[in-house]
Amino acid sequence: MKAMFGVVSMLVALAVVGLLMVKQLRAVGHAEPVDATAAAVAVPALSGSGALRDQAMQLENKVAADAAKAMAQGEHNRDQAIDKAQGQ
Repeated sequence: MKAMFGVVSMLVALAVVGLLMVKQLRAVGHAEPVDATAAAVAVPALSGSGALRDQAMQLENKVAADAAKAMAQGEHNRDQAIDKAQGQ
């Protein structure tokens, strides 16, 4: 009986916290419904041929290339911002 009361009280507390969280998010404008397709993480497409190890290496190389590209783009944007700030 004691355990049942503990579980029920925890569920009630969780519900109250959830309701307060939703209320706060709506107050700041962040409680918009999220489309399931928009929230899904994009998975890079792999070729269906080859061994699993080859596919894993292909994915690893693609992620590394994407990360390097993002870092280079960030560096370029930072350099442009510095140049713009120094020019003014």
